[in-house]
Amino acid sequence: MSTAGSSAEKSSARSINPHISVDCVIFGFSTNQLKVLLIERAYTDESGNRHRDLKLPGDFITPDEHLDRAAARILEELTGLHDIYLRQFEVFGHPNRISRKIDLDWLLETTGLQIHRVVTTAYYALINISESNRDFAIKNNARWIHISRIPPLAFDHLEIIRRGLKHLQEALRNEPVGFELLPAKFTIRQLQTLYEVILDCKLDNRNFRKKVLGTRYLVQLDEKQAGVPHKPAYFYRFDRNTYMRDRKDYIGFNF
Repeated sequence: MSTAGSSAEKSSARSINPHISVDCVIFGFSTNQLKVLLIERAYTDESGNRHRDLKLPGDFITPDEHLDRAAARILEELTGLHDIYLRQFEVFGHPNRISRKIDLDWLLETTGLQIHRVVTTAYYALINISESNRDFAIKNNARWIHISRIPPLAFDHLEIIRRGLKHLQEALRNEPVGFELLPAKFTIRQLQTLYEVILDCKLDNRNFRKKVLGTRYLVQLDEKQAGVPHKPAYFYRFDRNTYMRDRKDYIGFNF
């Protein structure tokens, strides 16, 4: 499931395992919105008409490629980033997950192979959108889509996104993964908004502040917001070293 909808000549120029793929749900947070990075897929129907829709970033693995390495490769190709948060969350292998004619035709067009079944391993990644390389996304026909405005997608990719979001929500309650989506310095209000958007709920301000400030890994900076129409708030940073040292004592947030 090529990341950029490559031509048959381009896809067949490299050796692939046509029955094992990797798909990545790349989450980003911007302007108080949770977004997913999707790429445009072009295909031709049996009448010769050209169509376009959206799909997850993904690709077949090569015969000697580890699944984790394939996922990291896809992320770097699309965002220009490496060494970012990446977690495998589920395998999708239903015999009928690739049964629509448009999906079968697209696979034939982009690989030159008759492929009727693919087992995909799904990963989710968390990145700060402002740090991603926009030129990489443009080159691969990729764009950020609001999590609640996702149109019909190729294959079973909408279900993969839904499952990925559930895994992200569970992780957010049990470990501080949300900091991967924020800039290096942030306010408590920005952190709370992130939790509310991902968990799709409203949190009590006082209770949230009490819980997050009770952790040892949140460090207040000697810097406040500037140019805001309200009382400026202090910035904080996530102390990863402290969290890694004390994580055995961390029990998560019961939101």
